[in-house]
Amino acid sequence: MNDWKQKYAKKIMTADTALKQVKDGDRVVVGHACGEPPTLVDALVARAPELKNVEIMHMVAMGPAKYAQPGMEGSFRHNSLFVGATTRKAVSEGRALHTPCFFSEIPRLFSRRILPVDVTLMQVTTPDAEGYCSLGVSVDYTLTSARSDRLTIAQMNRHMPRTPGEKIHLDEIDCIVEKDEPIIELKPPAIGDKEKAIGENVAKLIEDGSTLQLGIGAISDAVLLFLKDKKDLGIHSEMFSDGVVALAEAGVFTNRKKTINTGKYVATFLMGTRKLYDFVDNNPDVMMRTVDYTNDPFIIGQHEKMISINSALQVDLMGQINAEMIGRNQFSGVGGQVDFVRGASRSMGGKSIIALPSTASGGKVSRIVRELDRGSAVTTSRNDVHFIVTEYGAAELRGKCIRDRARALIAIAHPEFRDSLTMQAGDAGII
Repeated sequence: MNDWKQKYAKKIMTADTALKQVKDGDRVVVGHACGEPPTLVDALVARAPELKNVEIMHMVAMGPAKYAQPGMEGSFRHNSLFVGATTRKAVSEGRALHTPCFFSEIPRLFSRRILPVDVTLMQVTTPDAEGYCSLGVSVDYTLTSARSDRLTIAQMNRHMPRTPGEKIHLDEIDCIVEKDEPIIELKPPAIGDKEKAIGENVAKLIEDGSTLQLGIGAISDAVLLFLKDKKDLGIHSEMFSDGVVALAEAGVFTNRKKTINTGKYVATFLMGTRKLYDFVDNNPDVMMRTVDYTNDPFIIGQHEKMISINSALQVDLMGQINAEMIGRNQFSGVGGQVDFVRGASRSMGGKSIIALPSTASGGKVSRIVRELDRGSAVTTSRNDVHFIVTEYGAAELRGKCIRDRARALIAIAHPEFRDSLTMQAGDAGII
């Protein structure tokens, strides 16, 4: 026990000293979402004048992403695995890159050196009695990156919740920067009448004893509003947020009926407020795992009544899903949508649900379309789709021919667009 304490003391240094070890041309992987280590990222950005061609790779950035701002191109190039609000402009303007990849596959890109990692910047708790640190709110690909790199730099933060599950030993960390600061928070989204209607329609498809995967945003949070009368629901999700906490306290989420990991809230990252972080801190009912476990369709499919709930930007009349692009511009990424759609489809009694508002741009544009926008990628194929839900109802597509799919989708489109969609479908020979 004392051995690790002696090693620990030798690894402590300032952020500036630790980040001095990043070299020109390095690939630097940054801890994901709310697990991003702000002090380490700031120290790296401060070195911009003396660095060249350093690649910074991660999924959602919850910090300001200064390395992706104009003028940083010579020092840093950002390679996004899921485009977020602070990196979207850089990608659309060609100053940053996007690498498409299922969330579940990212750890293998690192461990098999398809994308060799030089440096990992992560955030951890203080060590326990045996020298292990929790990764808190971000295990996902971050742990695998740290075990595949040349240099692991960890910000040790007493505000990081200690979550059960995967952990890292101090022997695996090269540099320790002790810096206590608030963990990045994601405030709950505003939920309007349209989101509530969608949430209510989704909730009708959820049976007692189901295990849920929830995405991020107003629609997922709206679904939770209508689950108060459900019994013995469980969580196996890439993430969950504050809305789950209230239902856990009310006894709705018990995880008792889960087929595997019974009794456990299983996730790979967390995004929320301090309310969520306090709930998971040292909570024996929580289990954080790497994303190649949580998002593995063969693991997901072992749950009976597995319900995946995700969103989209567009759905065409064949049932193809675009959840990541607006025209040719990358808006987000595939994330874990396909992982969970396929896992839920394998589940006994499972359902995969794509929920979205019927319109965009203040009601001027239908999200249910004859064809996806030119240049947009298909995120989820028509072969994988099960339920599509809008504020006007639910369309079950699995097992339906193209004609019947089109009719079902038109029925849940906004009423102002149903006639034009019917005409387009007729002109295309679909109906």
